[in-house]
Amino acid sequence: MGKKKGLFQRKSISLLVLILLASNVHSDDILISIDKHKAKFENVALQIWDYAELGYLEKNSSSLLASSLEDEGFTIKRGLAGIPSAFIAEFNNGGPVIGILGEFDALPGLAQTTSPFKEVANNSNGAGHACGHHLFGAASAWAAVVIKEWIVKNNIQGTIRFYGTPAEEGGSGKVYMVREGLFNDVDIVLHWHPDDSNSANSRTSNSNKSAKFTFSGISAHAAGSPEQGRSALDGVEAMNHMVNMMREHIPQESRIHYVITKGGLAPNVVPDLAEVYYYVRHPEMSVVEDLFLRVVNTANGAALGTDTKMSYEVMHGNFSLLPNDTLQKIVHKNLESLGGVKYNAQENEYASVMYETFFEPDNQIGSQETVRPFKTSHGYGSTDVGDVSWNVPTAGFRAATWVPGTASHSWQAVASGGTSIGLKGAELAAKTLAKSAIEIYSNPSIIDEAKAELNERVGNNFEYKPLLGDRKPPLEYRKVN
Repeated sequence: MGKKKGLFQRKSISLLVLILLASNVHSDDILISIDKHKAKFENVALQIWDYAELGYLEKNSSSLLASSLEDEGFTIKRGLAGIPSAFIAEFNNGGPVIGILGEFDALPGLAQTTSPFKEVANNSNGAGHACGHHLFGAASAWAAVVIKEWIVKNNIQGTIRFYGTPAEEGGSGKVYMVREGLFNDVDIVLHWHPDDSNSANSRTSNSNKSAKFTFSGISAHAAGSPEQGRSALDGVEAMNHMVNMMREHIPQESRIHYVITKGGLAPNVVPDLAEVYYYVRHPEMSVVEDLFLRVVNTANGAALGTDTKMSYEVMHGNFSLLPNDTLQKIVHKNLESLGGVKYNAQENEYASVMYETFFEPDNQIGSQETVRPFKTSHGYGSTDVGDVSWNVPTAGFRAATWVPGTASHSWQAVASGGTSIGLKGAELAAKTLAKSAIEIYSNPSIIDEAKAELNERVGNNFEYKPLLGDRKPPLEYRKVN
């Protein structure tokens, strides 16, 4: 009996050694392939940073990513889900389908410069990559090419699919793609996001629904004949006042915020048109729906009280992120094995200068060299990746592309994201995506476990109904008249 046990142990150890050796070979292949395509996709990232195109207007950014993948042997499908800049790039060799998400839209009102000091927006479209989506799209495409080369070299049955997903910033581009059924045949989805630290938490988020509320009144001279006018701005202000009173009577996890986008042009003219743009957030989609209806009620009441007319248009709606621990632990393991991002002397000097511009930073320079421990967490932001995650097992992570202490959606994020600091984080992301996908292809039981976890989390009665309903993609909402 002892001899048999010893033989079994030796076989088990031998098998473990073979697995580890195979893993090291794969890692070496990945690193070689990553380095081979480094210059190409770093240039892609910086070119998209220069384009800085707003959501649904990303013609150049989308085209560059698609053509870069087409050059590497991917089949491209463009203009999907009614969105000109949405596309899929696929290399199909049968087997399981792994999707990798890639974003590429910018944010309005930001200077596009790498200066470590704040500058006035001087670019033609007044937009900047303050959320690092130029790095997101380029690194994801980079990883897709590396995975494709591994599939070919090792004759693996597997399909790698890159999703070019536009208009994440307030546009919910992925939701329309999910609604169109473009993820129906996908087994696993991987994604990442730029940040000022490295982490791969089992992370949830807030669901979100937004709308623009337009009030119409009657124009008149504000001093000479005010009785003949009905102020649309009064409608907006009355609505805002009622929503602010409502805050006392909503769940504490909720977030409601707004910006007045139109309010009149001259004080001596009663404005006949005014508009306010609202976001409503909560971890649970059903609560968001309830809160949104209450916001609509305040708008109706404001119109009645100011003798104006009100209409509203739903702009976007996102599900909360649904974590998948089966996948998330694999991604975290691979991110941790690669380590963080190390700065050279010049990068450290740049980071130190920028660090002085931060307000109460929560990370120190040097923290980008490590990976945060795995944990379960909740983020109060929202993303259209949420809708993907309720339909396909999904996992993501964050890589340090910004100087530690940088807040997302800030000018500092634009600046460092356009430097070698941003590119180093993007390279880490590409490596992590590639290693994670290859591990999943190599062990198909992971897919079964991840799908079982998804089914358990959503429940037997789950039926996907997007928060934005059946509306068409708002292709015009970023255009300036």
